[in-house]
Amino acid sequence: MRKIVYSLGIILTLTMAGCTLPQMIKMVKDQKLETKPNPLEVHKDTVAFDMSGNLPAKLLKKGTVFTVNPFYTYGDKELALPPVALKAEDYPKNATEQTSISKSFSFPYKEEYRQGQVEVQFVASKGAKSKTLPDPKMGKKYVTVAPGIIATSRLVQKSYFAAFADHGYNNQEELVPVIIPDFNFERGKSILRKSELKADKGKQLDAFIASKNITKTVTITGTHSPEGLERINSKLSEERAKVIEKFYRDEMKKYDYQGIAAEIKFILKPIVDDWSGFSVALAAYQGISADEKSEYTNIINGSGSFEEKENAMKKLKTYNKVFKDVYPGLRAAKTEILTVKAKKTDAEMSVLAKQITKGEASADALSFEEMMYAATLTPSLDEKAAIYEAATKKGNNWNANNNLAATYIQMMIENPAKMSDLAGKAATQLDIAMKLKATPEVLANLASIALMQGNPYKAYSYSIKALNGASNDVARGVNGVKGACEIYKANYSDAVRSTSSSTDTDVNLFNKGLAQLLSKDNSNAASSFAEATKKNPNMAIAFYGAAIAAAHNGNGDGVVSNLTSAVKLNPSLKEKALSDLEFAKFSTTDAFRNALK
Repeated sequence: MRKIVYSLGIILTLTMAGCTLPQMIKMVKDQKLETKPNPLEVHKDTVAFDMSGNLPAKLLKKGTVFTVNPFYTYGDKELALPPVALKAEDYPKNATEQTSISKSFSFPYKEEYRQGQVEVQFVASKGAKSKTLPDPKMGKKYVTVAPGIIATSRLVQKSYFAAFADHGYNNQEELVPVIIPDFNFERGKSILRKSELKADKGKQLDAFIASKNITKTVTITGTHSPEGLERINSKLSEERAKVIEKFYRDEMKKYDYQGIAAEIKFILKPIVDDWSGFSVALAAYQGISADEKSEYTNIINGSGSFEEKENAMKKLKTYNKVFKDVYPGLRAAKTEILTVKAKKTDAEMSVLAKQITKGEASADALSFEEMMYAATLTPSLDEKAAIYEAATKKGNNWNANNNLAATYIQMMIENPAKMSDLAGKAATQLDIAMKLKATPEVLANLASIALMQGNPYKAYSYSIKALNGASNDVARGVNGVKGACEIYKANYSDAVRSTSSSTDTDVNLFNKGLAQLLSKDNSNAASSFAEATKKNPNMAIAFYGAAIAAAHNGNGDGVVSNLTSAVKLNPSLKEKALSDLEFAKFSTTDAFRNALK
């Protein structure tokens, strides 16, 4: 920033009885008064600056007061700033040496202040007598100290994010297992008996096949009991599985499956020489004691072949009882079917959802999850809002209220003119959602609403809370809101970090460039503004920001080319650029003036 130094005093012809007051005025005529920054700058809605200078030795005399009266003048108006009264007793060293003084000033920023200047008036007084510099009789009221105000920080763009909660509906294919009770076989046989088919398990399998459910696999596990006669037929387990497969295929022909049958995969799993089924059945069997069961498990876990273990069991006193009660259940075929869960098509849900919103279908035509999912199927924000509103009536579900609010926010993002009508509605829905569950999505939307309503501090608070446990998408969206708030708060380094981790939108890229610019990182600021204009070639303010970055880098050609683009897209920026002190070094050049014609 350029440093401009103005004379603290001017030479005047002073005529006044005595010499003390005129001498005080004369002594400061060659002193210098500085302001930092110069020009003034606005940050965090406040213009703050320091004014400093040197008091000549022996300036302050006992009983006299030297007062500096600062003003910020704009147009034909002025804002009085706190006066600085200098007394000898407050600066004892001034009697022998020059004294440095510095005072801080600040005032709330208003847009009408942007074109103005800091001016001062000096008054030397002793009792009722005083002398003013400049002398009002000579037609000059104040001495100009510094121009102002650079308002680059006010270019921040509000970043909003609509955080939609998950609909909770699984729109992917789901497989549902259907377990048919075991079909039992006679000892040593693999014939499917009519009594089994007439039983409930047979009727259940027949009914399932008749319904023509979309089926992926049919897994049939054939088993045998471990007695010697069963072991003779090593293929018995496989044959039992095959007989169930044959029955299933015959039923499909009966019910005219045609091409559907070819899509079903049959998996046969014959179990041979396996004690696991027997062990499970024995554990559940109540006909013998625990100690007697242990005799069987000791044999199973011991050494020896399958047949040797069978023969050892036959010697147990409870063998005949187990053979009669447990073994028959092991002569079976187990059938497990994986079928595709029946679901409505996307088209069906879309139609039903619209009918529900119009009162043409019962609200029960769709489940809550189906209703929430149906809202995602339409690109129309009006239709989304209607569906989410209907979903809010299906019980206390925070995500329905949140998503209705998020839809309102998206409407306002796409059409800012709707903000006055929809911000309140969105806030009401978020208040309900918040009472039900304070999720990252709800907090993220509250941050956007607070920023829309002009409260970046409240928006910042919500955004911090929203980041706790947020998904990647929500975190990136919230960081855009947070970055904008941090620029309002003049936390520019934090804003660079937030916008660097935000969703890659033109607004967030612009705010990133602005935060870098305000952090004096001009080179990276220029790159970020360029990214913003690449993302949105019609973003006039991004070209304007790039022009400021070029000015900071002393690049006159960059100033001209970017301002030309900015003004072409938004002619109102012409007047702004002409009075913007960011371009003071270039404003007198022909190229600059031509760019703003």
